Amino acid sequence: MTVYTAGSLKAELHDRGWRLTPQRETILHVFQELPEGEHLSAEDLYHQLETKDQANISLSTIYRTLKLMARMGILRELELGEGHKHYELNQPYPHHHHHLICTRCNKTIEFKNDSILKIGSKTAEKEGYHLLDCQLAIHAVCPTCQRALMPL
Repeated sequence: MTVYTAGSLKAELHDRGWRLTPQRETILHVFQELPEGEHLSAEDLYHQLETKDQANISLSTIYRTLKLMARMGILRELELGEGHKHYELNQPYPHHHHHLICTRCNKTIEFKNDSILKIGSKTAEKEGYHLLDCQLAIHAVCPTCQRALMPL
């Protein structure tokens, strides 16, 4: 996995016949600056750009760019149990992580496990695939929600 810069994104887009638009570069920059452990939905990203006076990027452009960057392996597309997708930068090892998600309150905990990545990598290599991402999402009920569900 690659750590993406505007230059490497530009080169990869060019190889695929696309170009690095100012909107794509802005979206990449937002994800590069995102604090560790934060994930953004398309709507979250749109509102964040609005508050930074960069509202010249439409919501439809954001959706298309997020999908494109996820297909390229630049972003990770996450199902965090909220009914819509979230995104984060697809970080290479050793920053690679997985998610434990409460199905009731949507609290999400990130955790690392090298064996999951090794198994995914070996499986992809064995079958001739090029690994873009390997993620595990565990859906469970957190201790707080478990206590709320128990009768007194």
